[in-house]
Amino acid sequence: FETNIGKIEPIKSKHWANYVLGVIDELQIRGNKIEGFSFDIDGNLPIGAGLASSAAFEVATAVALAKMFDIKLSTLELAKICQAAEHNFVGVKCGLLDQISSLFSKKGCCTFIDFRTMQIKNIPIPKEYGFVIVNSLKKHALVRGEYNERRASCESAAKKLSVKALRDVDFDTLEKNKGILSEIELKRAMHIVGENGRVLKAIELIGKNQFEKIGELMLESHESSRKYFENSCEELDFLVRKAVSIDGCIGSRLSGGGFGGATINLVKNESIRNFSKRIEKEFRKQFGLKPQIISFEPSDGAK
Repeated sequence: FETNIGKIEPIKSKHWANYVLGVIDELQIRGNKIEGFSFDIDGNLPIGAGLASSAAFEVATAVALAKMFDIKLSTLELAKICQAAEHNFVGVKCGLLDQISSLFSKKGCCTFIDFRTMQIKNIPIPKEYGFVIVNSLKKHALVRGEYNERRASCESAAKKLSVKALRDVDFDTLEKNKGILSEIELKRAMHIVGENGRVLKAIELIGKNQFEKIGELMLESHESSRKYFENSCEELDFLVRKAVSIDGCIGSRLSGGGFGGATINLVKNESIRNFSKRIEKEFRKQFGLKPQIISFEPSDGAK
């Protein structure tokens, strides 16, 4: 793809270059001088699998341009630039989760983010556990609008409840006020309130060294996605059910925005090889496809 650096605008055909162009535009809007450049882009992150490949692409672009043109911005400012690029050039009204994770993560840790205070903590994960991604190969595409619709429903519910965000309510509040919410708004809000609680509970469990119980929270999370947020699908539900029936897997849930894509599975390191073989066999038997399986350990953010 080639364009004039002085005339940056979105490509209407949903072209992949919008992720780069959006970052350039946001940097220029903030008064940063970008001159002509050529990029070679290479990657091994599956596209459309709910693994934040778009954020990884934006962040890689922003970090590279900041280095090339000596742009002095904080790491959080870079994350916000990437988010704005996705909003304005790609059309997905995403939050900052993926961009912050791509930039702030630390090796061997999970990343806890409070999006109101922008406080970010890296919390060590026990070394005996690893993660396995199972890509269902059912491509999701958030630009089709499902994600934006979910976000709009949550914002509408918060407005009707007279709160800034759904983090300011609990299940009792939802129950008492369910009459003022539409059926869809109530379902979406149930998921978000539950997810916020599960995140805080997970941090508490890690602090108490009760890591295995996090697997239960992952399963609750997936069930909530399926029932209330309605962003799962047959393939993801199958993978979650089968995953937790395999020895060594203590938790499983869909990854990212859902609507296809992958599951993330918490597995004892000693069981990862057997788990990978078993889950591949079960998926092939059910759907006639070989899923993409990636085992990994949390790593440092972009550099």
